[in-house]
Amino acid sequence: MKVLAASVAATAVIGTTALAEPTPADWDSILSAAEGQTVYWNAWGGSTVTNDFIAWAGDQVAERYGVTVEHVKLSDTADAVSRVLAEKTAGQDDQGAIDLIWINGANFASMKENGLLFGPWASDLPNWAFVNPVENPAVVGDFTVPTDGLESPWAMAQVVYYYDTARLPSPPTTPAAFAEFAAANPGRFTFPQPPDFLGTTYLKQTLYDLLDDPSVLQKPVADVDYPAVSQVLWDYLDDLTPNLWRSGRAYPQNGPRQIQLMADGEIDVAISFNPNIASNAVENGELPDTVRTFVTDNGTIGNASFVAIPYNATAKEGAMVLANFLLSPEAQARAQNPAVLGYGTVLSMDALSDEDRALFDAIDLGVATLTPAELGTTLAEPHPSWATALAEDWVKRYGVTQ
Repeated sequence: MKVLAASVAATAVIGTTALAEPTPADWDSILSAAEGQTVYWNAWGGSTVTNDFIAWAGDQVAERYGVTVEHVKLSDTADAVSRVLAEKTAGQDDQGAIDLIWINGANFASMKENGLLFGPWASDLPNWAFVNPVENPAVVGDFTVPTDGLESPWAMAQVVYYYDTARLPSPPTTPAAFAEFAAANPGRFTFPQPPDFLGTTYLKQTLYDLLDDPSVLQKPVADVDYPAVSQVLWDYLDDLTPNLWRSGRAYPQNGPRQIQLMADGEIDVAISFNPNIASNAVENGELPDTVRTFVTDNGTIGNASFVAIPYNATAKEGAMVLANFLLSPEAQARAQNPAVLGYGTVLSMDALSDEDRALFDAIDLGVATLTPAELGTTLAEPHPSWATALAEDWVKRYGVTQ
């Protein structure tokens, strides 16, 4: 995902929007006001299974609460952020076109900094009782930026790689091993083209794996010697790029395209932010049942996906009803099922009733999903400024036009 850049920073729209009515503290009034509303949920639309889950969630809140959900499919979350910014610049402080945004990282940081968000509201949702921020700090910290109740988590993710054991018996688990594999097998590895969010994640993950002291990534780029810190990544990619798929002269545009490349036998290894991606693809018949998952030796980046409400949303009540439903054990268990979506849950199992916990215990995670122990160390997301800097730098150095 590209992020809001200089145009946002230059806009004098600073401050935090104070919470006004409606408030989720009076949930009955929220439910009453939400009935009959249409929520325009701007969310990435590049995955069929994700789109199907969003459609299911929309059907559920329509049937139960009388809230209509329209999925506005995005290729880039920054498009929605720019829309809200344009409305604020034009003085449109109510009746905005966007009611809910699937967001995290630099896009959230920009909206928060520029006063483009409604709230706080998230921690007052009824189903927040199932969330444990002490146990899982990622639900209240977005790429090192405190959420302050301005967004509600709905899915957990962690970087994994997947590979076909029929063609690659033992996968590479270090940067050096990846380089050796690529050199011995030219064209058999690639990653989505930055600034696609998954391609940018590959850059962050690889830099994490290469640095002796990756704690520097928790600081804003402006506070460190960025050229010196990042040089190890560019040196590595200078050697790796000629050995990538199509010799680094072309890249898949997104994560789902990697699945097709593997299914077609063009690549042997791919990256994902969904630990269940391989099991999901096997279950759906997109990949053979010989595909498995692995992580790199030093651990992989993990984060939460959130939904946020723009400060000028038309259907704030309906948006909160939808966000609350996404936090329900029913929705969370469905999302974790690899046959449906395969995302990790943001709920604490200890906070659930036996009946609700049974929903998760009954899930067959699939043949290719790693156990929590096998997923290993979860690395904190770098400060959001790293995503912007690395993606822009990569485009300058290796960018291609397709």
